[in-house]
Amino acid sequence: MQEFAADLGTFIEANKAWAGVVMALVAFGESTIIVGVLIPATPFLLLVGGLIASGVVDPLPVLLGAFTGAVAGDFVGYLLGRRFGPGLVYRWPLSNYREGIARARLFFRRYGFAAVFFGRFFGPIRCTIPVVAGMMGMDSRRFQLANMFSAAVWAPVMIAPGFLAVHGLMEADIRTMSETGWLGLAIFMTVGGTVAAIVGVKLLGRRPTRRAKRGLARVE
Repeated sequence: MQEFAADLGTFIEANKAWAGVVMALVAFGESTIIVGVLIPATPFLLLVGGLIASGVVDPLPVLLGAFTGAVAGDFVGYLLGRRFGPGLVYRWPLSNYREGIARARLFFRRYGFAAVFFGRFFGPIRCTIPVVAGMMGMDSRRFQLANMFSAAVWAPVMIAPGFLAVHGLMEADIRTMSETGWLGLAIFMTVGGTVAAIVGVKLLGRRPTRRAKRGLARVE
């Protein structure tokens, strides 16, 4: 996968005008059922973040491409779920991924709208949540609202680490950074990652409110 991401990065460097299109295709593929399981986009997004920081590509086409591809991929999954219903799980090729879809279904039953929003950030269920939402009859407008808000957050969040890493190396002279500086940077990154993980677990660990439960009942 890293070699695949590197090849795409090389292509973008040589064909900057295609950066947005390539990003849209990658985001669409990651969000699409089955394809997303086989081709995660994270390494490529990190690489593109670095290319943006170094000035190789413009950020706007890349972000728009990522947003568009992610929204379209999830909507295709939702439409498939609506069209074929729960029986889709027993059709090839989804019949080979019934365990993953079962996990996604439990996640959706518990969190409803929030599952669609946060599901994009969880690798094992990122491309199955839209299908499950469609199977369980989630309202189309509510799904699209969660889908678009999620994609709008997902695109910059996934690109940011690569951008910040390269930008930081360009701004700082790493050859003269002291041991204290490296230690401080490591502590900052560790604490930041730990806090983000704790906040995410706390948010997902909350029980649904009564209002959310009523909404989930309507979905089911």
